[in-house]
Amino acid sequence: MVVNAPDQDGEGVPESGEDRTDPSTRLEGWRRFVEEDPAAFDLLPDQQWQTLSSPLRDAYDEARIAYHSELQVVRTSTVKDIAHQGRLLTLLNQREHGARRGLIVSGEWTTRKTTALKQLGRLHELRVRQRYPGSQRIPVVYITAPPKGSPRKLAMEFARFLGLPVIGPRHNTIDVTSAVCQVLIEARTDLVLVDEIHLLNHATTAGEDLSDHLKYFTEHLPATFVYAGINVEQSGLFTGIRGKQLAGRCVLVRTGPFPLNAEWRSLIASMENTLRLHRHEPNTLVPMAKHLHQRTGGMIGSLSHLIRAAAISAILDQSERITRATIKSIRIDHSSETSGHGRSSSLPRTG
Repeated sequence: MVVNAPDQDGEGVPESGEDRTDPSTRLEGWRRFVEEDPAAFDLLPDQQWQTLSSPLRDAYDEARIAYHSELQVVRTSTVKDIAHQGRLLTLLNQREHGARRGLIVSGEWTTRKTTALKQLGRLHELRVRQRYPGSQRIPVVYITAPPKGSPRKLAMEFARFLGLPVIGPRHNTIDVTSAVCQVLIEARTDLVLVDEIHLLNHATTAGEDLSDHLKYFTEHLPATFVYAGINVEQSGLFTGIRGKQLAGRCVLVRTGPFPLNAEWRSLIASMENTLRLHRHEPNTLVPMAKHLHQRTGGMIGSLSHLIRAAAISAILDQSERITRATIKSIRIDHSSETSGHGRSSSLPRTG
């Protein structure tokens, strides 16, 4: 989203209508995710901003709110590591005829596991498109493990991503699986992303059945499988023979809270640089690094929510800047609020 300076006729002010998109667990939604440029917004010069008519000011503010509501992807060390490990595995698996190695991303809530997983897929697909321009390949598939899953539910997740029109209630699990595998092989799919893998519990019969079917896909598709889930080491994923086999075939990358260090301050600075507020003083948030760490427990997802919500609040209350009071007024996720850090008063005064 790029917004140019509007004139008094409204030129350059975006309409604030709904912009619904398919989820990235569908092929069209995934392709749109891959192709979208990062959000961008050009602030108007102050003089022009102050002379906007009321309707134009409303449209301008709505566009800025939409900009701040969009998740800004920050290339953290974790995201870079997952992208690196994922690419290594896809290269190692290219000519592998036996069991291919996979990757598991495990961590707590709001540590951006899904963000890292999808960024890995996006980078891979862009490389494939560059190498094979104009091809009809589907290099990446992104699905989520079905809750209370069964082999048929898993196969249907693949079928829904592909938009297969021939799947109906009369088709059994083998029919769906065969159709999916045929399409993915013909489409040269070489990276499969499976989110919410903590829903697969090898300590249950349903989990064992789902695992066996997932293993069938890994053995019949010439693709690298990358999984993400919440604290999978404690979820039952590595339980029993099947779990041990999975653990023996996959690299595990942990995500977690960031320590209060130079990278944490760099993350805050990067997010602050994305703000589009007319009266916000640069380098206001970095001196708050300690307090922001206490509020969020070092969780980047909570930090992103806090800063973006504060920016939107500053637009709504017309203050146009984030201050100590703004930060203190924003509610974040319950886990961070009740962690014992929540509302520290040790925030430096910044205005």
